[in-house]
Amino acid sequence: MTRAARTRNRPESRNRLYRRLDERVALGVCAGVAEYWGLDAWLVRTGAVVGLFVFTVPTVLAYLLAGWLLDPAPAGLYASRDEAAFWQRVRTEPEQTVRGLGLRTRDIERRMRAIEAYVTSREFGLRRDIDELGG
Repeated sequence: MTRAARTRNRPESRNRLYRRLDERVALGVCAGVAEYWGLDAWLVRTGAVVGLFVFTVPTVLAYLLAGWLLDPAPAGLYASRDEAAFWQRVRTEPEQTVRGLGLRTRDIERRMRAIEAYVTSREFGLRRDIDELGG
């Protein structure tokens, strides 16, 4: 199976490791790893260079294999920087992300209950009736 055929069969995912061709130095592997884990690209590149000196053959093979296996990042994968930051947090801190979503959901539910209580109250009905008399 060719690379193009393999790429076409996979759906886009915001939670997948991609090569970043827009920020690449060579194949975009280090930039992709940096984006996936929420690190600075220079930090990952520095680690790759150190690995190149310490473990030359395995580092070169791993880099070339990753460059061959990883798909390039699709254009427009994230709608905004906030969305990209959210998905980085999902990958690096899944418990915190789920907890944060739970807190947001509870806050929305609390506010909806308050609105429902107001709309079904006698005060709301009375105000509506007074507004209808005046208008």
